[in-house]
Amino acid sequence: MGDAHEVEGTVVVEDREAKQMREAFEALALEHFDALYNTAVRLTRNPSEAQDLVQETFLKAFRFYHRFEPGTNIKAWLFTILRNTYINVYRKAARQQQVDFDQVAPFYADTADPPAWNDRGTMEEMLRHVVQDDVKRALESLPDEYRMVVLLADLEDFAYKEIAEIVGCPVGTVMSRLFRGRRLLRKSLAEFAKKSGYIKE
Repeated sequence: MGDAHEVEGTVVVEDREAKQMREAFEALALEHFDALYNTAVRLTRNPSEAQDLVQETFLKAFRFYHRFEPGTNIKAWLFTILRNTYINVYRKAARQQQVDFDQVAPFYADTADPPAWNDRGTMEEMLRHVVQDDVKRALESLPDEYRMVVLLADLEDFAYKEIAEIVGCPVGTVMSRLFRGRRLLRKSLAEFAKKSGYIKE
């Protein structure tokens, strides 16, 4: 006999097998809720839309949980669904502002590192000189494709191969976008730091 629970005022009887699958999914997937939400906020720039995006991601993940291969990286699998859902939801907006990143890449590649940071070392060192709001604005200013790989690499610690699988492009493209995204981010952070008086012109 199944267990009963209430969903929006309706009593739903859940059989034992379905209950076990749901509990197994929740045990694996909910651990990554915060990471998914944080990334969704940075992608959508809107907490309410981020909640909707994460909710849709979990609904799709549960619907297709039978396709998930036990023992593989569920975090990468969830982020793949998040990324695909984001693209589908924002497809209309993306078409209106469509950018061929391979075409614009040379312009970003020509952007020199700000002199103030040339000898300063790592991204972590720069982050000590700016406040959280500046970091948020700098991330939000990145083009979508660059922002996604920077978020996955620097905030979620995914490996290049995992990022390539999530975003659906070759590892070399991931490395190229990450390099250019970090360069743009460094430039933005340096500008924020100068405006705030943390570093001198």
